[in-house]
Amino acid sequence: MLEVKNLSAFYGNIEALRAADLRARTGKITTIIGANGAGKTTLLRAISGLIPTRYGEIRYFGKDIANSEPHAIVKMGISHVPEGRQVFGSMSVEENLQLGAYTRSRRGDKAKEIQKDLDFAYSVFPVLSERRAQYAGTLSGGEQQMLAIGRGLMSSPRLLLLDEPSMGLAPLVIKDIFTCLRRLHEEGLTILLVEQDAQIALSVSDVGYVMRAGKVRLEGDARELLQSDEIQRIYLGEDRITEGEGHGI
Repeated sequence: MLEVKNLSAFYGNIEALRAADLRARTGKITTIIGANGAGKTTLLRAISGLIPTRYGEIRYFGKDIANSEPHAIVKMGISHVPEGRQVFGSMSVEENLQLGAYTRSRRGDKAKEIQKDLDFAYSVFPVLSERRAQYAGTLSGGEQQMLAIGRGLMSSPRLLLLDEPSMGLAPLVIKDIFTCLRRLHEEGLTILLVEQDAQIALSVSDVGYVMRAGKVRLEGDARELLQSDEIQRIYLGEDRITEGEGHGI
């Protein structure tokens, strides 16, 4: 479904992606792990058009979409759930979900399709249905993460980009979030996941990539990577400090 080739992107003079390569296969969960500053978030932002790229290709079903407008990428079927949730706190849960369908026509049968997707989001996250009239800003962190994912589903994506869904959440809440991701996977949704918690991310994934200093350093079957000594050396080793951990790229 998605193929990234030799992709480079910069923040000013800082090269955050260095000839990155990645594939996300249809119907699979693909996970990117790595320390802070490895380039994971930058890669998702480049795919969704939020930052420009200088070199390389982003091919979606064979078409190069690099540097396309974000709203056009959403219409193509790619939805990005950013880190930090970023819900609209002064709007209700249902209003936040409806905003996820802003690129879709609401005429005739299209309105019925949107309602069907809204019902599906509520079925995946029942707590949102119970709180549909509640202000999003009053939800717990876990509920806000569910809302952010549900909003991403409202564009009816074929590919869902998820950035750090476990960030700042308690272990039991993280377990619930990843249980929901498994359900979405079973429903046939293709997911590209960025996550620092290598253990839980690789345990639910089909394919894993390890990024370090803006490049993909390892790739392979997720469960094999989970057992790899190389993962321990790169992901948890001393290189984390020298690669700019904490600068937020």
